Amino acid sequence: MLRSSVAFAALAFAQTPLSVFGFDEPGADETVLPFLDVQPKGKMLYWQDLTSWITPNDQLYQVQHYGVPEIHPTQWPLEIFGLVKKPRTLSLAEIKARKRKTVTATLECSGNSSNPGFMGAIGNIQWTGTPLAPLLKECHPLDRAIEVVFFGADEKVEKIRDQDYLQNFARSLSLHDALKRDDILLAYEMNGRPLEKGHGAPLRLIVPGWFGITWVKWLTRIELLDRRYMSKYMAREYVTVRGEEHDGKTVWRETSVGPMDVKSAVARVLRRRDGSLRVTGAAWTDGTPLRRVEIKIDHGNWAPAELDKTRRSKYSWTFWSYDWRNAAPGEHTLVARATDAEGRVQPSADDPAITLKRTYWEANQQWVRKIRI
Repeated sequence: MLRSSVAFAALAFAQTPLSVFGFDEPGADETVLPFLDVQPKGKMLYWQDLTSWITPNDQLYQVQHYGVPEIHPTQWPLEIFGLVKKPRTLSLAEIKARKRKTVTATLECSGNSSNPGFMGAIGNIQWTGTPLAPLLKECHPLDRAIEVVFFGADEKVEKIRDQDYLQNFARSLSLHDALKRDDILLAYEMNGRPLEKGHGAPLRLIVPGWFGITWVKWLTRIELLDRRYMSKYMAREYVTVRGEEHDGKTVWRETSVGPMDVKSAVARVLRRRDGSLRVTGAAWTDGTPLRRVEIKIDHGNWAPAELDKTRRSKYSWTFWSYDWRNAAPGEHTLVARATDAEGRVQPSADDPAITLKRTYWEANQQWVRKIRI
């Protein structure tokens, strides 16, 4: 009976117009004003069309580093081994037979917003799968295990210290992080439909609140180690180089890309028949509660935006809106900034947190939009 209810709910979700989960489409008395800073269209989110709190599957970006592997789900196994007392190998059917959980979480590429042509590598998706932590506990990790490594089926020969080695794409989490949360999933569905090939079918890792590089696709192996895993995509690529000023000296550090940064974006501007304007957008964090979103027009003061409270989830973006009245004709700039409950503020482009960052990952600077009225 439970499975029938779940299946019915998934079908109902798939058949429901997505606009009901966010801002409505422009009404008869509203007109979308185009931005002067035109965002290139591609297979990713186009901000000016943002109306749905849940991102349609065909608008979600895809990034892969070793190509898209060919996998036959019926012949596909998931191995869990390493520093565990009870190694296991599971089929897809066995994974689907386990406890089912759905988590709504925003997936963002850590390079999103690194340049004007790459602004839509983000989406808010309902992911369904089985929680990772109970499965790891059933394998009984040894006391000395500290790291969990996730391997995808995608592979490539990499040169390491002048030698060629065949490598599978892989990322890791600390065992502490992997065990303390019940919302890290081994997922096989997105938005109520089977996971698509380009998004990691038959199984991918979902780590809400972390950048997408951590969400390993085409998952085939999970290994527990007693030391840090330092692959190309943990220790050499997807490493942020950032400086901090201390007593007149710049201290540089390298950190592996992990949790998401506090961030917001202006999505679109609607002109109403009465001449007023409505500015809408989205804001997101690593799961830390969002305290506020503010908007600044031209060189004015920061003004509070209204946060949408109808659709909220810990690891999902929050929609916001701002009513702009008595707008003068001509060109204007609009920019939003988000602040989380811990007081972290989305930085401006000239903030040291951005100007002293030497790599393009974790680009959470404020995005200034331009418009003509």
